[in-house]
Amino acid sequence: MMYIDPHIHVTSRTTDDYEAMQQAGIVAIIEPAFWLGQPRTKVGSFQDYFSSLIGWERFRASQFGIRHYCTIGLNSKEANNEALAEQVMELLPLYIGKEGVVAVGEIGYDDQTEAEDRYFRQQLDLAKEVNLPVMIHTPHRDKKRGTTRSMDVCEEQGLDPGMVVVDHNNEETVKEVLDRGYWAAFSIYPNTKMGNERMVEIVRQYGPERIIVNSAADWGISDPLAVPKTAALMLERGIPETHVQMVCYQNALTAYGQSGQIKESDWLQATPVDQRQLFSGNSVLRGGQTPKVGSGSSNIIKN
Repeated sequence: MMYIDPHIHVTSRTTDDYEAMQQAGIVAIIEPAFWLGQPRTKVGSFQDYFSSLIGWERFRASQFGIRHYCTIGLNSKEANNEALAEQVMELLPLYIGKEGVVAVGEIGYDDQTEAEDRYFRQQLDLAKEVNLPVMIHTPHRDKKRGTTRSMDVCEEQGLDPGMVVVDHNNEETVKEVLDRGYWAAFSIYPNTKMGNERMVEIVRQYGPERIIVNSAADWGISDPLAVPKTAALMLERGIPETHVQMVCYQNALTAYGQSGQIKESDWLQATPVDQRQLFSGNSVLRGGQTPKVGSGSSNIIKN
C-alpha cells in the first residue's frame, strides 16, 4: 500500500527519517509552513524559510524517492507580531503560485486573538483569489470553540468547505467538521493530539469519507512513520483496506489535488533517483559517501 503524509515538517527531520519513510511506503508528503519553535524577528527569516520549502527541501526529499509538496502561510502564533505579520503578508503572493505549493496554510488560531483573526481572514481571501485549498490549524487550547470559529470565518469569507482541510481534530470536533462539509484531518502525534488507537475508532464510527490521517512530525517528540503505523493498526483491527487507503492516501490526494499541483503520476511516473544530482551546487551526501542510483523511487533504498 502507498501512503501520503499530508502534514509533516521534514525541515526538522533527518535523512534517516526520509529513508525509513520511503521503506514504509510513503510516496509523497506535504510540508506546511509553521512556527519554528522560537519567534522569527525579521521578514527575511520568512523569505528564506519559504524559499527552502519550495527549493532545497523539495530536492532533498526527491533524493530519497519521496515527492515533496508544501503549503505557504503566516502561522497563527506569529500573526500576533503585527508589524512583522504585515511584511509577511506582502511576501505570500510571491510564493503561493510556485511549483509544488498545494494550499495556503497552516493558518487559523492559536490564542484566538483579534490579530490572529485579521490575518486569518486576509489569508482566506488570498486563497480564494488564487483558487487554492486551505489548511487550517485548530488551536490546542479551547479547541472546540476555535474549530467552530474557524469554520464560521471560512464561510463568512465565502470559501467552499470542500476547499478547506481542518487539521488537528479530535473526538470533540470531528462530527461538526464532517457535518459542515469540510475535510477532517487528524495528527497522530504522541500524547498531545491523537493516538492511532483512537484514530481507528474514529474511522470505524464515521467511515472514511473526508477523513485524512497525518503525522504532523516536527522538531518535537513525534513519529514520521505515524501514517503507515496507523494504517497497519487499522487493518489489524478490521477496518476495510479500501477505507484505510482512503484516509491514508486518496483523500489527501483528492483534497490537495484541487490545487492542480499534486497528482498521482508525479510518483507513479517519477524519474529515476540519482544522488549524484546537485541543488545550487549542493548534494545530500558528504565526502566519501556513495551515491545511490535507482531505476525509480521504489527501489532507491534497496540498491
